[in-house]
Amino acid sequence: MSMRSTRSMVTFSNPFTLQGYPGDLPSGDYEVLIEEELLQGLSFEAYRRTATYMTVRGKGAHAGRSELRLTTESDIKEALRRDADTSETNNHSEAALSPQEDRK
Repeated sequence: MSMRSTRSMVTFSNPFTLQGYPGDLPSGDYEVLIEEELLQGLSFEAYRRTATYMTVRGKGAHAGRSELRLTTESDIKEALRRDADTSETNNHSEAALSPQEDRK
């Protein structure tokens, strides 16, 4: 069976969580690896996704290490949506809208 892998990057502006894993992950850029298999017997080329992984860098005692965490496309999209909502909320806070007054 023929397989292919594609890599892409996602960026989180805020700490976030991934379903199925404890604790927050720090903001930053994360590589996403998608594995797909070629569907046989069709008159055209088509692939089916078999796995989605996110590369997570270690921290603390595990700094310098990275791991591939099995996840789903929908879990990544949901985490990105929550991240965007958090960023929008932070950008519309009272402190962000009110410039600091000059004090003489």
